[in-house]
Amino acid sequence: MKLSSQAQAFVLHFGEMGSRWGFNRTVGQMFALLTIHPSPLNAEQLAQALKISRGNVSMGLKELQAWRLIELHHQPGDRKDYFTTAGSIWDLARTVFEERRKRELDPTLSLLRQLLLNEPQDDLDAQAQEKIQEVYSLLELLEEFTNTLSKLEHQDLLKLMKLGSGIVKLLEFKSKMTGGPSRSS
Repeated sequence: MKLSSQAQAFVLHFGEMGSRWGFNRTVGQMFALLTIHPSPLNAEQLAQALKISRGNVSMGLKELQAWRLIELHHQPGDRKDYFTTAGSIWDLARTVFEERRKRELDPTLSLLRQLLLNEPQDDLDAQAQEKIQEVYSLLELLEEFTNTLSKLEHQDLLKLMKLGSGIVKLLEFKSKMTGGPSRSS
């Protein structure tokens, strides 16, 4: 399978971004190819298109399945496993956010809760615990916010995202009208 120059640029970039999003370059490339390809692909096709080993493809597919980002398909008369992405772009983004929350935010909140249960032994401990409480409160708010966002339909989420810059302008206008501090200061 030969990729167009545009598809190749997309796949290569997603490989680089994959490491920033929680998986390795090859997994990012596989996910990108499955995202843009119009039909399900099998492991052999992925290996050929990306010029990687079948073993690497197999491990990557397992990781993408663990992230719940791809689905297994069978084709009549063919014993090979075929894969596609698991839903729309919005579904995939929601899944990545949910998985990152489970893998990163939840364990951090759990650790911070445990640390906050300990009685401070001295002033240094008390100061540290005060900062830990600030971090915990911020992350708890973030978790509430993301949980709320994850329940929105993608059309409503899109509307909310488009409102973002308008809300900033509204807050700046309010600050000017009330004489409060502006967001830029």
